[in-house]
Amino acid sequence: MGAVSFGQRIGDHNRTVHGIDNPPEPGETHRPTGAIRHTYPDVIRGACAPPPGRRRYRSEVTSTARPCGRDLLVAAVVAAAQLVGGHAANRFAVAHGVAGVHPVDGLGYALLLAGPLVLVLRRAYPRAVFFTVLAIAVGYLFADYGYGPVFVSLIVAFLTAATRVSRWYTYPFVPVGYALMVWPVPALRGHPVESWQLAGLFAWLCVLVAVAEGVRQRHAVVVARRQRAEAARRNREAERARELAEREQHATEERLAIARDLHDVLAHSLSVINVQSSVALELFDRRPEQAATALAAIKTVSRDALGEVHALLHSLRAGAENGVAPTSPTVGITDLDTLLGPARTAGLAVRAVVRGTPQRLPAVVDGAAARIAREALTNVLRHAPGAEAVVTVEYSPDALTVTVDNERPPNAPQPSTTVGGNGIPGMRERAHALGGAVTTGPRADGGFHVGARLPLRTDRTTQENR
Repeated sequence: MGAVSFGQRIGDHNRTVHGIDNPPEPGETHRPTGAIRHTYPDVIRGACAPPPGRRRYRSEVTSTARPCGRDLLVAAVVAAAQLVGGHAANRFAVAHGVAGVHPVDGLGYALLLAGPLVLVLRRAYPRAVFFTVLAIAVGYLFADYGYGPVFVSLIVAFLTAATRVSRWYTYPFVPVGYALMVWPVPALRGHPVESWQLAGLFAWLCVLVAVAEGVRQRHAVVVARRQRAEAARRNREAERARELAEREQHATEERLAIARDLHDVLAHSLSVINVQSSVALELFDRRPEQAATALAAIKTVSRDALGEVHALLHSLRAGAENGVAPTSPTVGITDLDTLLGPARTAGLAVRAVVRGTPQRLPAVVDGAAARIAREALTNVLRHAPGAEAVVTVEYSPDALTVTVDNERPPNAPQPSTTVGGNGIPGMRERAHALGGAVTTGPRADGGFHVGARLPLRTDRTTQENR
């Protein structure tokens, strides 16, 4: 995606799905790959283009648009106007004795008809048609058939070329044509042009240029408006794609977090069950009442673990069905009594200490602190059974500090038969993800210390608050 621009992808989409080639602007010979340009409306392209699903345009200068009913209709109307009007104008000039005007013969009618016939190809070859019709009109004048509607086909050809190709191919012929009509043509014919004819010709040429330029400017406005609309549409699509990608990424991160929670829940619960089952087996014959207490703890811990696993799986399933990011139902550090309940049920003597003013924590900080504390207590149960633990939660304006300290166990611990969970590396990963840190190490009295400092202002917490 990095090597292919968004414009290239849109262009490929247009060519593949809609069959649209974006043409260059008038006068351009090429366009950089992937540029998004709209074509002129049907009034310029012609209303008989293929349906939108199969449209394929080329350059405006070398377009291969085929003649259609619209072109034939224009040619027929112009032909009728030139034949009827040319015949009437010629008869009028001959009847009034206009100097140098001969009656229209077969050649004259052929010239009057040739211009409209060439107009059929005006959209496909605008420049060639313009030059051809210009030559026909000049030939008609040199044949001394007089002025008249012969210029209708030339006007249509000029407007078509002026609005479809660069100005440099059409506008320079306006003063050149006027100069020819003022001096060379009258001199070669031997009949001077009247002043009113020169003034009328000049006015017509000015009107033609003004109309052509007005049409070009209107088309430029239409194209610019369509380009802005297209750019806005692409921006909206890009924004929607970005939002979808962010939501998907957030959902993936939450699923991974829930998977880690599931791992922690199972590791903690199985560790407690392992310790209590070992105690129950050891005391089953000598102290059955303590064995019963251990079995009751196993029942409680296993029930709670099943409840948490069901809640986590329900969260994952609901998120997948609703298309939203799942949320973890894990107890936070702000609910210390509930958080420490499983450890106390397992027989661990846990004391909670809260320092500072409790405050509302970001969910990611609250959950991460609870998981770190739970993992530390699981390690105490696993590696220092019988030792007393102290969980200290300290609130400050910019960070939350959680420490778990345990004393030296009264007896040397038996080797743990459970597989290690996330452990200390998992704690460090959770803290590092929030910009915090975890410190661990033995204490001077033979116990162990776990401390985590989690900042309250991080990228994840800021995004969550928004």
